[in-house]
Amino acid sequence: MKPTIKIDYVSDVACPWCAVGLGNLNQAMAELSDKVNFEVHFRPFELNPNMPHGGQDAIEHLTEKYGLTAEQVKVNQANIRTKALEAGFAFHPEGRKRVYNTFDAHRLLYWAGKEYDLQKQAALKKELLNTYFCLAVSLDDPENVLDAVIRAGLDKNRAQEVLKSNEYSKEVRDEEATYTGAGISSVPSIIIDGQYLLQGAQPPEAFVNAFEQINKTI
Repeated sequence: MKPTIKIDYVSDVACPWCAVGLGNLNQAMAELSDKVNFEVHFRPFELNPNMPHGGQDAIEHLTEKYGLTAEQVKVNQANIRTKALEAGFAFHPEGRKRVYNTFDAHRLLYWAGKEYDLQKQAALKKELLNTYFCLAVSLDDPENVLDAVIRAGLDKNRAQEVLKSNEYSKEVRDEEATYTGAGISSVPSIIIDGQYLLQGAQPPEAFVNAFEQINKTI
């Protein structure tokens, strides 16, 4: 019987390196699928919890946040696009246009994991990342978010109910507090079996090495 490794993937759907890290993680898990079962839980983290509705121009936001020039931001974005493509995400060539609040996206991800299963949660996570980075459309437009729900194979009407209510708000806030309280301040943060921490968009081989080492101790 294959052992199971549990992964808590703490991330934000507005984080490009979280997409890169997820794609690399998926590649690593596929490589080891004959040896190990994986149980992946997507946990919420908001890079911009105070972002108002309507968001902010992405270049403006990134230059303000990191003290870079617009040209430096564009160079960084080109580098991330290359890494993302290697990880299986074809980011929009013109980049994301605006930065948005992602709390509702996290509520939907919690809903998918709670009312469906972890596979559907993973499918929705991928489609929300595709919505923001590959299609480069607004996360503030419910129709764009609901399109991601449909592509992930979840019920659109039920998702609408969640979006129009405060369902799962407390649960998401509690999870966010759990991980920030544990010292998580940057994402992606990957917690393996509740005790090993990997941070950043690790390459597939780094995940493989970590899983193989852990598998020896199980």
